[in-house]
Amino acid sequence: MKRIKKIYLLPALFLFMLGTVLGVQLESALSTTDTLEQLKKLEDAFLIINKRYVEEVDAKTLAEHAIDGMLEQLDPHSAYISAEEIQEVQESYRGSFGGIGIWFNVVDDTARVVTPIEGGPSEAVGVRAGDRIVAINDSNAVGLDDDAIKKRLKGPIGTTVDVALKRLGVEKPLAVTITRDRIPLYSVTSSYMVDDRTGYIKISRFAQTTYREFRDSLDVLRTKGMERLVLDLRGNPGGIMDAAVYIVDEMLPDEQTIVYTQGRAVQDQMYRSSRPGTFEDQPVIVLVNEGSASASEIVAGALQDHDRALIVGRRTFGKGLVQNQFPLPDGSVLQMTTARYYTPSGRLIQTPYEDGDQDSYRELKFADFEEATFQPRQYMERIPDSLKFETTHGRIVFGGGGILPDVVVAPDTNRAPILRATFAGLLDGPFVTYFRRHEQQLRDTWGTRRAAFQNTFAVSEAMFDEIWDLAETEGEVTLTDDPAKVSWEDLVFSRAELAQHRGTVEIYLKALMARQLFGTEALWPIYHQIDPTFQEALKLWDEAGTLATHTRTGEPIGASDMR
Repeated sequence: MKRIKKIYLLPALFLFMLGTVLGVQLESALSTTDTLEQLKKLEDAFLIINKRYVEEVDAKTLAEHAIDGMLEQLDPHSAYISAEEIQEVQESYRGSFGGIGIWFNVVDDTARVVTPIEGGPSEAVGVRAGDRIVAINDSNAVGLDDDAIKKRLKGPIGTTVDVALKRLGVEKPLAVTITRDRIPLYSVTSSYMVDDRTGYIKISRFAQTTYREFRDSLDVLRTKGMERLVLDLRGNPGGIMDAAVYIVDEMLPDEQTIVYTQGRAVQDQMYRSSRPGTFEDQPVIVLVNEGSASASEIVAGALQDHDRALIVGRRTFGKGLVQNQFPLPDGSVLQMTTARYYTPSGRLIQTPYEDGDQDSYRELKFADFEEATFQPRQYMERIPDSLKFETTHGRIVFGGGGILPDVVVAPDTNRAPILRATFAGLLDGPFVTYFRRHEQQLRDTWGTRRAAFQNTFAVSEAMFDEIWDLAETEGEVTLTDDPAKVSWEDLVFSRAELAQHRGTVEIYLKALMARQLFGTEALWPIYHQIDPTFQEALKLWDEAGTLATHTRTGEPIGASDMR
């Protein structure tokens, strides 16, 4: 007889206690005859197994398997957290435990990095959004759940963990050694004037202090003459929703819907702008990508739906769920989705869990388009009416999960292979090795002279050659004199191609050097020189200005108003 390895049962007593904890009457929770019958079935099964099974069974184990079984029928973000696991988390916060500084989700049995935390240890060694964690300390990580991944990655501050990463488009796994540390808590990781009129603010997460940091940066940039803003939410995994609402409120007129929630058993909530903002009608461009999630999507969706900002980049992650924790009598917790987030136009932010739910969603990924940059409205006839929504001033925007930008800057598959390797981060590890070798000399030379570094530092021939030698020695890449042997899959590149694109690679290495010497904020003004999405955004101020004008006048936006 086949043995059942996982039993999905739950005693009626447990449900009764749950009802008591949640503050509801059991009779009202079990409102239908069918529900009562199914509860009785669970009770009978539990009692029969507990009394009649050939071996003695553990009631707690049966109950916990039952909860896990029920939650598996829901969404991937609803989970049961045992009392022991909660205790471990609390102890780790009290002790000297550190992390590697990433946000991740387990998708199809593999942990995928949503984004590395800026200024954290993972970013410093080149971990990227989209990387998949396939091994931790030489142990297979595929098939592990969230908790198992976290347990392997966390540890005492100052200790190291070896992680193998699978990166899209790169055949060989990348090996990185990450030193655990306390994770930085700041939110605005870069703020500077791009030119005499254009300000730039990058928000890496939404926390308690984010709105204050944003306002402070906004005020400083305005004193420097800022008339228009690039707000960068790429790689921002979200966080505290209130911070996102306050920031949107700063850029919207009063009494405008920012986001609303709907659920089956909870009261719908609507969040609206409620006070005059300091940046209500100036041109705004918001940068997003697949690492922008949750609160980032609330900001991008609200500003897009009210025609307040031009959204540029790639479709966002698509995480729009309201989750609440319900404590159980033994100290464990049910973390459960209770509602979903919607943008002002009615778009569901959450991405469908299964592609089969919406064939049209797959169409909107635009994988089959050849253009490096395009506007989705160019392909209006290919998009089902059910995924078309109307903004405040009459533009069409698209649903299907996440926020689809007004201007899509797709990953540049036409970029030279040597540049694809560079921007994929294959030089990040060799660069870290180089920096550790020469750190004292570099710090003695530049100290705190960030402006001088930005204006005068140039990658020397010796530095350039040493980093590429390290990349070859560490097995990251192979350089050849024979162009016929070039292979992107095997990471074999020609020296002639490297010489052709040396200028771009040098700027990339200079940006990495700036981050090591002066912090993450110093990286962006240099990296933006070779950042395709940022450079495309700077060409779009006419469109962003049109949106700002219609915000002031309230007039509808016609097809001829936008490019």
